[in-house]
Amino acid sequence: MIPLITLSHGSRKPSAAAGITNLTNSAGEVLGVMAVEAHLDLSEPSLDAVVEDLAALGVNRAALVPLLFTNAFHNKVDVPAAVRDAQNNHGVELLVGPHLGTGSDVADLLVAVLERDAHPEAHVVLYSVGSSHVEANEAVVDLADTVARASGHGVEVVPATGGPGSGGAGVMEVAAGHRRLHLLPLFVTEGLLLDRVVENSRNISAATGCTITHSSPLTTALTPLVVARYRAALSGLLAQI
Repeated sequence: MIPLITLSHGSRKPSAAAGITNLTNSAGEVLGVMAVEAHLDLSEPSLDAVVEDLAALGVNRAALVPLLFTNAFHNKVDVPAAVRDAQNNHGVELLVGPHLGTGSDVADLLVAVLERDAHPEAHVVLYSVGSSHVEANEAVVDLADTVARASGHGVEVVPATGGPGSGGAGVMEVAAGHRRLHLLPLFVTEGLLLDRVVENSRNISAATGCTITHSSPLTTALTPLVVARYRAALSGLLAQI
C-alpha cells in the first residue's frame, strides 16, 4: 500500500505537532496504510527527512496531502519546492493530492462544529491565519458566506494577521456590535496565533460586554477530508492501471 504523508506548515508552539500526529494517524487507520507527518517550517521532521526515512524502508512512492486551507504562497511555492527537493534527493515519487481548501466539505465540517459548540444566537467569527494573497482571503470570505447560509449564524472573517482589522483588534471590533460571539478557528491544530486571541477573549468580553465562546482547532475532525485527498492523489495513478 502507498503510504500517506501529511504536510503541515509547522508551528513555534511545541504541542501543535501532536494535533498533526493525531490527524495523520487517524487518516492512516481509516485508509489502512502507513501514515507519517512532515512540516514545511518551524517543526520537525521536514519532508526531506520523512522521504529519506521512507526510502530507507524501500518505499518508492507515497501520497502527500498538504494541510493548508488556502491556495496561497505556501501551497503554490513552498509545497512544490519541498516536493521537488525530496523527490530529487531520495528517488521517491510523491503523488501530491489537493490541499484542504475552502470547499463544501470544509464548510460542512464547520457547520457541524457550530451546531455542537455555538449558542444559537451567537454571531460567528471565522478566525483564519490570513494571507497576503487577495484570492486566498476572498476564498475564506466565500467559505464564511457558505457557512452562514447553511448554519443560520451571521459569520464574518477576522484574520489573525494582516494589519488593521486583524487579530484581537478585529475580534474586539466585531464583539462591540454583538451580545454573543463565537470564535470558529480555521486552524488544523494549535498555534500561537490562535492562543493569543483565545487568551485575550476575556479582556475583549470585559471591554465590550459581549459573551465570547470558542471552538478548538479541527485536528482529527479533518480525517475524512485527508482520506478523500489521499484518494484523489492516487486517482491519476489508478487511471493508468
